[in-house]
Amino acid sequence: MDNQQELLEKWDKKYLWHPFTQMKDYLEEKPLIIEAGEGSYLIDLEGNRYLDGISSIWLNVHGHRHPKINQAIEEQLNKIAHSTLLGMANVPAIKLAKRLIEIVPLGLSKVFYSDNGSTAVEIGIKMAFQYWQQKDQGQYKAKQKFISLQEAYHGDTIGSVSVGGIDLYHQVYRPLLFHGFQLASPYCYRCPQGLARENCQLACLADLEEILSNHHQEIAALVVEPLVQGAAGIITTPPGYLKRIRELCWKYDILLIADEVATGFGRTGSMFACSQERVSPDIMCVAKGITGGYLPLAATITTQEIYQTFLGEYSEKRTFFHGHSYTGNQLACAAGLASLDVFQEENTLEQIQTKVKFLQEKLTKFYELEHVGDIRQAGMMIGIELVKDKTTKETYPWEQKMGAEVSLLARKKGLLTRPLGNVVVLMPILSMSLAELERMLEITYSSIAEVTGRSREGC
Repeated sequence: MDNQQELLEKWDKKYLWHPFTQMKDYLEEKPLIIEAGEGSYLIDLEGNRYLDGISSIWLNVHGHRHPKINQAIEEQLNKIAHSTLLGMANVPAIKLAKRLIEIVPLGLSKVFYSDNGSTAVEIGIKMAFQYWQQKDQGQYKAKQKFISLQEAYHGDTIGSVSVGGIDLYHQVYRPLLFHGFQLASPYCYRCPQGLARENCQLACLADLEEILSNHHQEIAALVVEPLVQGAAGIITTPPGYLKRIRELCWKYDILLIADEVATGFGRTGSMFACSQERVSPDIMCVAKGITGGYLPLAATITTQEIYQTFLGEYSEKRTFFHGHSYTGNQLACAAGLASLDVFQEENTLEQIQTKVKFLQEKLTKFYELEHVGDIRQAGMMIGIELVKDKTTKETYPWEQKMGAEVSLLARKKGLLTRPLGNVVVLMPILSMSLAELERMLEITYSSIAEVTGRSREGC
């Protein structure tokens, strides 16, 4: 180890506070410091190469250092890096807004930029709230509450946490939050009603209709992650679930906010998850893959009807008083435009269909493992739930850190991933080759087998 690496490792532990990381544990480990990336691989200071099986936290789409995106950023940097979008515009932000409206579900027509998924959702919540306050001379001012799912994750700002439901992340902040309604998640593997996914007839949505029937006069919007609840452990919704939610929101005059931060830009096999059930939300939030995973950018996209209620005389103060310093950043928007070009030029959405089927077929082998209880997949989003007892579905105790142990062993074998509790998550870069995907699965399989085997021997 050279002096530079020793210094960086020392400074990392001395000065950095890592997100979603138990720092006591981190300080006891040798840190992994990434220096470079190439295609599907990340490279550390020692030159070790790791398959990026988590897409650098669900972000990267076309691979690291894609020449098309690199070139777009360099060309934009030679013009200007940033200027404000408050009261003026810029070329990349305009062009990207047009391109986004051309590919999002029909009916969405206005783009409001921000910096990340949390802010995209926060903006959607504020837009929905203010929309009802300003609609038809304020006849709907009582509509101030929101519905979300119990295992929801929509970000880490106060508003987005308020519509979240994962106690591990959110419970400590409850005194800071606004209150709304929560609906049980469609966690089919552990269905609270004891029904089977194949014939449940979406019984879990009966509670939603009851809430809407009794409280629609006070509800502004329903917030949902379409098709997949990501941070909940890759919980995939049964077919027709999202479509039925859309119908109920129409029936009871509730706005539908679709959080496509994780599911957007090809991650579920289509450009946006909503499209798979032909759902057009009133507000859509996107981020993560919008720039191909290169630069921070997010967008909250809404309808002309919602936008229209914010138009008025200066004296009416109908302005949407929300903004971020780097809103519509030129470098990020240039990367977003280049990423959409790559989608077209490399037929990304067509190419991943073969990969999705390949993963489906190969993942069935994982059920051979004694402690794999459930495998959930939506396109290139995969969750493998580890259980202590497959028959009873008994979970491993939190303190055993089973998912984390699997990920640590996979790292030693050359694969980077990140668990969600007892769920091993695989979120490969969309451009990974079949050979790279197979290697990812091989490492994951052997790591699960070894870690759960050790656990059984220790019992």
